[in-house]
Amino acid sequence: MKSIAVIGAGNFSTFALPQMLEHDKVAFAGILDSDGEKAKVFQAKFGGRVFSALHEITEDNQIDIVYIATPPWLHYSQARECLLANKHVICEKPAALHVEEVKTLIRMAKEKNRLYVVNLMQRYNPLFHVVKKIIDDNILGAFLHGFFENYASDEFLDPLHWFWEEKKSGGIFIEHAVHFFDLFEGWFGKGHLLNALEIKRKQSPIYHKTADRVQAIVQYKDAIVNFYHGFDQAKKLDRQEIRLVFEKGNINLYEWVPNKMKIEAILTKEDLEILESLISPIEITIKEKYSVDEKKSLGRFKVISSDFKVEILHQGDSKMTTYQNLVANLFADQMKWIKNPGHDRIITEENALNSLQIAIASHQNAVIIN
Repeated sequence: MKSIAVIGAGNFSTFALPQMLEHDKVAFAGILDSDGEKAKVFQAKFGGRVFSALHEITEDNQIDIVYIATPPWLHYSQARECLLANKHVICEKPAALHVEEVKTLIRMAKEKNRLYVVNLMQRYNPLFHVVKKIIDDNILGAFLHGFFENYASDEFLDPLHWFWEEKKSGGIFIEHAVHFFDLFEGWFGKGHLLNALEIKRKQSPIYHKTADRVQAIVQYKDAIVNFYHGFDQAKKLDRQEIRLVFEKGNINLYEWVPNKMKIEAILTKEDLEILESLISPIEITIKEKYSVDEKKSLGRFKVISSDFKVEILHQGDSKMTTYQNLVANLFADQMKWIKNPGHDRIITEENALNSLQIAIASHQNAVIIN
């Protein structure tokens, strides 16, 4: 049985801890938060003790794992103290605000043979693996272009929230976009930043025109992907979409934790059978059925064979259920590594580093629009 302590009694740790406690080899030790009243509310919900300082966690030999769910500017110092005390560390994104800090944490974890991982849970989504299979097996042909559009809510981010203060959050690229830089790297390998921009909110009463919209263009092999993040919507309008365009069609994924997929493509019978075997449940609509004379098309100077133009729809679990499963699956994967350091994890410390590197490059190289 492993004992886990939590730092940060906010909304996300309240959501994530129950998923971790589903693991039958984990017990909750206690909570640390700078707000004592919030810590007591957390304790009333989950039990354990209320810690008054970080050293009470690091000096407790009964605690094996520390889950850090504090704002970004605290991640490096808290993770460092926990690793120094030989604790395993699971941290919320981003890993830190500076690349060298993350490299230091990775080095410490490896020297002490401790777990260090950031909660970049997107690659645990079954739809991630479906898309990865389609890409790797060239089912829709070569990848040509992609975008991620994130029209996110700022309704509950009041003007004094730390999210808006770059010194504390790192800004949108670093605080939030790391999830999606990591997701696309999982599909296409490492990307290369081409350009970026940040648009400042003129009405912001603090922090001198905070950026609330950002965009980066990243090259993956010979294709480009546009990443857009805007935190400027009412909660009722919060929405996200990924679109991946291939030679034979496109894949659309919906929600920031994707739980719905649409494929529109021209396919052979064999292609369609493969997709049917990959995705369940699905709804297939044959939009066009081609005669013998219509089965050959040209695109990019290539002959493309197809029997149908189809639309495939998949609706998975609810967004909340999907989200819960991703956190639980990430935690179970990391627990396997704690038990056996030879275990090949889906997400490792390198994901934290790589996603932060491209996020920082996007922020540092962004054209500023005031």
